[in-house]
Amino acid sequence: MNNFLLEEIINKKLSSNQYKDIVPNGLQIEGKPMIKKIITGVTACQALLEQALFYNADAIIVHHGYFWENESRYIHNMQKKRLQTILSNEINLYSWHLPLDIHPKLGNNAQIAKKLNISIQGNILPYVFWGLMDKKITGFELVNRIKNKFNIIPIHLFENAPLYINRIAWCSGRGQSFIKEAYKLGVDAFLTGEISEETMHISRELGIHFFSLGHHITEKDGIKSLGKWLYNKYNLNVHFINIDNPA
Repeated sequence: MNNFLLEEIINKKLSSNQYKDIVPNGLQIEGKPMIKKIITGVTACQALLEQALFYNADAIIVHHGYFWENESRYIHNMQKKRLQTILSNEINLYSWHLPLDIHPKLGNNAQIAKKLNISIQGNILPYVFWGLMDKKITGFELVNRIKNKFNIIPIHLFENAPLYINRIAWCSGRGQSFIKEAYKLGVDAFLTGEISEETMHISRELGIHFFSLGHHITEKDGIKSLGKWLYNKYNLNVHFINIDNPA
């Protein structure tokens, strides 16, 4: 498939032009024109780039790419090595950030709901979803469900929280600051990737369950589902590489 055609079909699928983001979405670095083999992953780190070389990939598709608004514009050290690897091997680098968090079917938040048996009811913010558990469960039962589905033990804050969880809100990645917005909706629990120092106090004082699974863990399944869609729809050779990251 042509590299710009691939960008076009994914942009259309993810409705990328609808979102104002802090990073460019789409084909960030142009490589060879024709794509036969694609590697996908969460972040375009050097380890993922080396895997792309190992598999002789023509393209890499990630959730966390390059050229963030808050990043330095100097190409030194780590950034230099990454770009040298990509450019010298003519690899196409694609990245979709918010569009891959928000998409109602393929997105990270939709995949969290699918894994945890949550019925999506709506959005508090475009990237903060809320829904209903398939049945009322205790916080400890949800911890066990998370362990079984994500193979990790989450951080669980529950002081002053209700015994049972029915209404829940969640946001993949770095979403801990949205716990107050979730509380206003009257949810019993809020789930995200990261946790901050103040989250403990907010959870305790508002009386709401809080679950932190890890940024990487909550954003693996969106890119994996996009890869599966590309394979099923266009018969593209797509291989997901998990560069393990507990954070």
